[in-house]
Amino acid sequence: MSGAGFLRGANGWPSPAKGRAGSGGRLPAGSGARGDGGAVRRAVTDRRDGDDSRHTGASPRGRLAQAGSDRALRRPVLRPVRGGHRGPLAYAVYLSLFSEKSSGLGFGGAETVFVGLGNYLDTLADRAFTDGFLIILGYCLFYIPLMIGGALGLALLLDSGLARAKRFFQLALFMPHIVPGVIAGLIWLYLYLPGISPIVDLLGGVNFLGGDQVLGSVVNIALWEWVGYNMIIYFAALQAIPAEVLEAARMDGAGAIRTALSVKVPLIRGAVITTVLFTIIGSLQLFTEPMVLDNVSDGIVSTWTPNMYAYNEAFGNNDYGQAGAASIILALLAAVLSYVVTRWGNRR
Repeated sequence: MSGAGFLRGANGWPSPAKGRAGSGGRLPAGSGARGDGGAVRRAVTDRRDGDDSRHTGASPRGRLAQAGSDRALRRPVLRPVRGGHRGPLAYAVYLSLFSEKSSGLGFGGAETVFVGLGNYLDTLADRAFTDGFLIILGYCLFYIPLMIGGALGLALLLDSGLARAKRFFQLALFMPHIVPGVIAGLIWLYLYLPGISPIVDLLGGVNFLGGDQVLGSVVNIALWEWVGYNMIIYFAALQAIPAEVLEAARMDGAGAIRTALSVKVPLIRGAVITTVLFTIIGSLQLFTEPMVLDNVSDGIVSTWTPNMYAYNEAFGNNDYGQAGAASIILALLAAVLSYVVTRWGNRR
């Protein structure tokens, strides 16, 4: 879990600085005066020093032997996992290099010909494919801040002293994630349909499936599915924060809100960055929710997102080469964004 040390800010409150909260050491008695941030800084530093003292006890030869043993134990497990990932990816690359071409005037049978990067160029030149990324961009601008902010706010609320029946609310908020995506889409489809949904009648006939509102409807389904899941991740990270660090913040005069924003949130930065990374990758793969709404919404077409475009090319147009090219382009974009988000998180 990523953590943070604390230095004195301009106004006397603790301000975050890079560091890591370990799992050893104790808060020294009589630490610091109120408002100078010293108690928090010393608590985090002592715990970090405790970690360092434990790790420096092993000899270099012992650490190398342990690392080699760990790799030997992981190798039989990771080989099939890596093969399961690389095999489909390699096959998609292979398909993307070929295309079905009809011979003569089209009366003969189709033959498979090598086209190299032709499928990639055709895919990138297709407006239906590139317009799908505009949909993904709008989806991310709505979905990611609402999901991260909502999950983090709920986790901080459950971690506070004001929360009651924590186990019940954790289970209740996590339950929507257990529901398969197709079932979740069908549940909300009935809640969006005029004449069936009590919500539509209550709001005066709002068309949730229209061209202007359908993006928000898809975002709402995804939020219902994933806020509770990410809330559990944040809550688990908050529970791992050392109690003496929070006690030091209270000794420095920080209130509940100040402690949450200046102490707790920086200490779970690693969990937040991880969920942001997975959320971005998941957003690029948006498929299930719009696919369920496709038949009843005039705002969703068969190529609404890049994933739907690849699906339509493969199973609608039987063009597996172009579908493979679209999939590889999507995978490369996900890899680039993962790298950028990871580097950004490490720099902070």
